[in-house]
Amino acid sequence: MKLRRLFAWSAGTVLVLAAGAFAFGWFTSTNACYREAVAPKKPMKAVIRCDYGTADVLRIADVETPVPAAGEVLVNVRVAAVNPLDWHYMRGTPYIMRLGMGLRRPGDIRLGVDFAGTVESVGPGVTRFKPGDAVFGGASGALAHYVLVREDRAIVHKPPELSFEQAATVGIAATTALQGLRDGGRLQPGDRVLINGASGGVGTYAVQIAHSLGAHVTGVCSTRNVALVRSLGADEVIDYKQADYTQGTARYDIILDNVGNRSLGENRRVLKPDGRYVLIGGGGPDDGRWVGPMLKPVGAWMLSWFVSQDMGMRLAHLNASDLGVLRDLMQTRRITPVIDRRYSMRDTADAIRYLETGRARGKVVIEME
Repeated sequence: MKLRRLFAWSAGTVLVLAAGAFAFGWFTSTNACYREAVAPKKPMKAVIRCDYGTADVLRIADVETPVPAAGEVLVNVRVAAVNPLDWHYMRGTPYIMRLGMGLRRPGDIRLGVDFAGTVESVGPGVTRFKPGDAVFGGASGALAHYVLVREDRAIVHKPPELSFEQAATVGIAATTALQGLRDGGRLQPGDRVLINGASGGVGTYAVQIAHSLGAHVTGVCSTRNVALVRSLGADEVIDYKQADYTQGTARYDIILDNVGNRSLGENRRVLKPDGRYVLIGGGGPDDGRWVGPMLKPVGAWMLSWFVSQDMGMRLAHLNASDLGVLRDLMQTRRITPVIDRRYSMRDTADAIRYLETGRARGKVVIEME
């Protein structure tokens, strides 16, 4: 009886403390928009959002131009690109993300990751870059005139053969495709690879990368994108409006799933016994607001313990080494960025809205005025 009472009191105390911590985090959640206004000494334009919500919360505002500290590089952004990650951060969904972003409001009001531009200035100790260098990569707050990047993080020199537009699309999408196929899928020449969502940002890169690595590539896309996916190097293309890839007779070594519109069981059916299923994304802006796309990755990880196939998820880890690999693939024309639409900085909200429809063919870029 005493142990039961002790357990009950302990559990109750933990719940009260957790509720108190949540309430404290909720009511103290704030950002620069809600603090006393201080005019920037050296203003620059940036895309910001003061609260979570749809693209309607986005606006262009003057913020302080960053100053590079030791080991940092300040980049004058020429072109940025948007990704599904951006609207997840904009909306604060799934809600579990807010534990690290700010419960009621985003702690960091700036948005964006992918960028291409020129080095404006460097901090003490920087040796790899100098003012005027053309560069590209990924860093938080890239939807702005300037962005800070650590020299040892995701930034590399842009070769003259690549336009700033092309280089800006590489960051998250191409890195996700490369790491998903190479690391998650352990791709080998001759593997049969199926890419579900082959016409999107990650998909268009994945088709080309898999083809360049010697795989037999099957792309899944809508009718209007069949010709595009085939032109990127797909050996076969399945129009999902005409056929369900999980009901076919083919068996694959790797499935790179950018959509997540089929169950794990259906995907297992068309995987070889030792095949690898790599989940990249799935779900729209209004799907699963609390946990959202996290349920299927957890289910895949748990399923892997009981089946012969490797089931899992892959998130991009941006780093200079893989950006260099992708740069080399582009320089040798083995992969070419696919750009669907171009928007100005002031129309970033429209760019995000278009991306949220799930109909983008390749990448959507933002040109900084």
